[in-house]
Amino acid sequence: MICRHVHSRTCKAWLSRISLRQEPCFFSSVPPQPVPPLSQTLQGYLRALEPLLPPGELQHTRRMVQDFSRPGGLGQQLQDGLERRARINKNWITDWWVQWAYLESRQPLPVHSNPGISLPRRDFNDWRSQLVFASKLIAAVLDFKAKMHTGQLPVEYMRGKPLCMELYPLLFSSCRIPGPKHDYVAHHGSGRRSPTHITVVRNYQFFQLEVYNSDGSRMTESQIHSQLLRIRSQSWKTDKEPMGILTSEHRHTWGQAYNRLLRDKLNQESVHLIETGLFSVCLDSPVMRISDEKYASRKAAQVLHGGGTFSNSGNRWFDKTLQFVVGEDGSWGLVYEQATAEGPPIANLLHHILEYCEKPDPKRAPLVPLPMPKKLYFHIDREIKWDIEQAKQNLDILINDLDVNVFNFKKFGKELPKQHHMSPNSFIQVALQLAYYRVHDEVVPSCDIASQRMFRGGRTEFIRSPTNQTLKFIQAFADSSVSREAKLELFREAVDAYTALTAQALKGHGIDRHLLGLKIQAIEKGLSIPKMFMDTAYGLATHWKLRTGQVPANTDSVMSFGPLVPDGYAVCYNPQADHVHFSITAFNCCEETNAETLALTLKDTLCELQELLQPGP
Repeated sequence: MICRHVHSRTCKAWLSRISLRQEPCFFSSVPPQPVPPLSQTLQGYLRALEPLLPPGELQHTRRMVQDFSRPGGLGQQLQDGLERRARINKNWITDWWVQWAYLESRQPLPVHSNPGISLPRRDFNDWRSQLVFASKLIAAVLDFKAKMHTGQLPVEYMRGKPLCMELYPLLFSSCRIPGPKHDYVAHHGSGRRSPTHITVVRNYQFFQLEVYNSDGSRMTESQIHSQLLRIRSQSWKTDKEPMGILTSEHRHTWGQAYNRLLRDKLNQESVHLIETGLFSVCLDSPVMRISDEKYASRKAAQVLHGGGTFSNSGNRWFDKTLQFVVGEDGSWGLVYEQATAEGPPIANLLHHILEYCEKPDPKRAPLVPLPMPKKLYFHIDREIKWDIEQAKQNLDILINDLDVNVFNFKKFGKELPKQHHMSPNSFIQVALQLAYYRVHDEVVPSCDIASQRMFRGGRTEFIRSPTNQTLKFIQAFADSSVSREAKLELFREAVDAYTALTAQALKGHGIDRHLLGLKIQAIEKGLSIPKMFMDTAYGLATHWKLRTGQVPANTDSVMSFGPLVPDGYAVCYNPQADHVHFSITAFNCCEETNAETLALTLKDTLCELQELLQPGP
């Protein structure tokens, strides 16, 4: 399957090919994703609206939902269609979800779509150690890839259930391609002659680096290191145009520039080598250091978007599925494109890298001459030059608008909720709702992400908050007339309610993917969009002012991504035993939101909840 282009019409066939190839290893015990009962989803939707809507508006929406769900009505027709689709497709929602959430989105990939994961700073501060670590990292990723291909990658489990592993092969040699109305994914890793190179970027200059010897063996760390030294010697800072900046544009704009770029044969070859490479490695200049306190936030922002056109944003190709970032100052991390990648597999890969980095280089370098890394050249005419200038301006505006606040909450970690028989994730979710309410005096639609990989071809589902129980607790918390015991009971109820929603989502019975499926089904059948989806309540319910995500990892890493809406926040967290890493982002252009204010309020809130659970003398 060389350069298989994936879009809405071919997605089903493409995914089924992947599944057939992986079936013996990964799918024998992974069931298909169920279509939830219609009445259950609609009741769940109305319950989710209760804390958000005044009674009059809620009553209006109830009538619309009742009309939609009447026996033999439109809702039942669409439900029947989804159930038919589930019988003949590997997964009834995944290809629609990928198309709708990612490939049809026209927003720029940095900030709006691609997450960045920042890891603890390595113990070096010069280019020599940067290249030594980058060599080790490349060898570690190749080792992971080899384990995946030889069936040595253990199947992941969650709550005792095996997870679908089909995303792993798609991490390598994949790239998103811009299109006029929607993008598609090109996957180059499954043909007879799979790519054997990566791309390395330094000072905005791209290099093709072969990482396998002529006999098919993986290059050793010392071989890779000697090649990185050659790349460094060929990539001194000159007035090179930052070609990678083009990939940060609005997708329609980049699609047009992409077509102009590919008119030239030299550009075509260079772009093809970037797209087909196994992954990219970005050798960045140091993160600008202001203070230790702000360094973590700067470092996270650097990985997420490159820091701007005067920093390292020209060292990125944002369409590439996997980009590892290694800074001269010891900063490092990864930025990935979500159409073919997701948090847990990425966290698993990073864990492997960290384990590998603790081991000495196992192989001696064979005494064979290595080919010179190939520098990729571009022919830049006046039109392309103008495209780059526009992209630089737009990216700097976007980056300057994003406030990133990263902090490590050290008072306690996930062990505290566990000691009190509470889910750590549910505990943090209720804390986030309370912190948001204290800053903004309202509760808002919030989404947390639950995996659906316990099902064949499954991706994600949203868990919705706030719940009625959370609202009751929030309103009681600041009320001095409510006793501590009563507050504690309401807190437990709020945490338990969220835990129940999580369990429902993990059974494949969340509401949001189902609602989306019903809506897309109507569009695909040429029917009018049901009134329920045109209702202002549905607009409110899907205006996610609080986008959250737990990315539990065995490492002290923190993920960052931008808010889903202009007046919202994105909060990502990684709970460890005795501390929690948080990343909060907001847009500066919105006067109401402030990442630092929410961060400070969240810290205070977590301390007060600890006091509620464990009152001092």
